[in-house]
Amino acid sequence: MKSIEKFLIEATKQYGSGATITKEQVKAVCKTAGTNSFGFGHLVQAGMSAGKDKIKLQIVNVSKKDTIKEVQVNIPAPAAVVPQESMSVNLVMSSDIENLVPSKFEGFVPWGHTATIKKIVQSGLYYPLFVTGLSGNGKTLMIEQIHADMKKELIRVNITIETDEDDLLGGFRLVNGETKFVPGPVIEAMNRGCTLLLDEIDLGSNKLMCLQPVLEGKGVYLKKVNQWVTPKKGFNVMATANTKGQGSDDGMFIGTNVLNEAFLERFAITLEQPYASIAIEKKIIVGAMKKYGKVDEKFADNLITWADVIRKTFADGGIDSVISTRRLDHIAKAFAIFNDKAKSIELCCARFDSDTKESFLDLYSKIDAGINPLEEVSEEETIATEEESQF
Repeated sequence: MKSIEKFLIEATKQYGSGATITKEQVKAVCKTAGTNSFGFGHLVQAGMSAGKDKIKLQIVNVSKKDTIKEVQVNIPAPAAVVPQESMSVNLVMSSDIENLVPSKFEGFVPWGHTATIKKIVQSGLYYPLFVTGLSGNGKTLMIEQIHADMKKELIRVNITIETDEDDLLGGFRLVNGETKFVPGPVIEAMNRGCTLLLDEIDLGSNKLMCLQPVLEGKGVYLKKVNQWVTPKKGFNVMATANTKGQGSDDGMFIGTNVLNEAFLERFAITLEQPYASIAIEKKIIVGAMKKYGKVDEKFADNLITWADVIRKTFADGGIDSVISTRRLDHIAKAFAIFNDKAKSIELCCARFDSDTKESFLDLYSKIDAGINPLEEVSEEETIATEEESQF
């Protein structure tokens, strides 16, 4: 009788048919059955593994009174090892997406650096640029709408701390049961000769350094597939950020990082985007109201004056928060939904801490009543100056 049969008979007597036992228990059974040359590994090879250091006994009809000679055990042969075919690895270097021109935004008002960026796009030259400015002042929208107006393709990539070479340049993906190298957005933009927009780039890490050769306007070597990719004419890189890539000392933009100086140096120009002027912002907000179907020009005037006072106070260091153009757009939409000015402002200011929210609401109440705090301060300063000049 084979050792494995002796083992199974003894193990079944001790633990029952089909029981799961440990490696240590296997050793003890082998000793009792006199199969010292037989061990745990043989049972695993016979297909009885039940996890780490455990095996499941084959079902055997045996009683404790049965002797070894009286029992026949059928041991299944180990499953034949069938060689697996190697996976097919294909190189995919083009996208099925036909058109990547951004959609036109109803009510968009060109302003700020629109003309400058448009000239760069029109030139067809590789000239990477970095646009920085406070949140919600239209940096990304401006770039998108320039491309929409020019019918120029744009690929926007939102950068995070997790963004790496695999996300940007491409990696292996399972496609219809086959492993294929799928190009990332950077390679897609290079192949198409379109603009690559790296949005919120200051949220990225040193993993962005894989873009060094790309930012030089040269090709890039794809190490994973041993291929060199050269950009088509018209390819360019633009980046947006709330900082200049040097972190946020005031803590306003938590999560932004200090970017490598050599990386930043590869951007030819940096454009600082402020908030729009009062006249431009009125066009933007009234345009938004028209789009949402609820226009109130007096309300728009008050909102813009309110935002202007807050921004000037912020610039002077009086407060830590601002009302962005995007937030004014949110209020305009809320007004179209609720038809209630006070509620619209209150809901859209709820994101701020309690003290800031209350001070913002109080300020709007004064402006709505015809009181402009900045004009009051200006009049007081004029009186004080006149009084001083008399002495």
